[in-house]
Amino acid sequence: MGWLWAIIVGLVLGLIAKAILPGKQTLPLWLTVLAGMGGGALGNGVSSWLGVRDTRGFDWTRHVLQLIGAIVLVAICDALWRAYKGRKSGGSATPTAGRSSRV
Repeated sequence: MGWLWAIIVGLVLGLIAKAILPGKQTLPLWLTVLAGMGGGALGNGVSSWLGVRDTRGFDWTRHVLQLIGAIVLVAICDALWRAYKGRKSGGSATPTAGRSSRV
């Protein structure tokens, strides 16, 4: 049952992170879920390190750290995904500034 919750939380965190980030992200849903799951795990680790993982009541600090982790991972994964798709399609992921078009 723990994996099911991890997937659900990863989906929610990933979708919220995509909504917060400016611009259009090209990540597929499966990668968004994985980035959200990683962000949740990263947030849990940081909250444990800070000593605020298990508190009484609602763990606002832990959940905010999870969302921050998801935002960071979605942004990184989106940049890597764009570079991968640009290279795979034969296009250039970087602009061709400074290159001469004369042969």
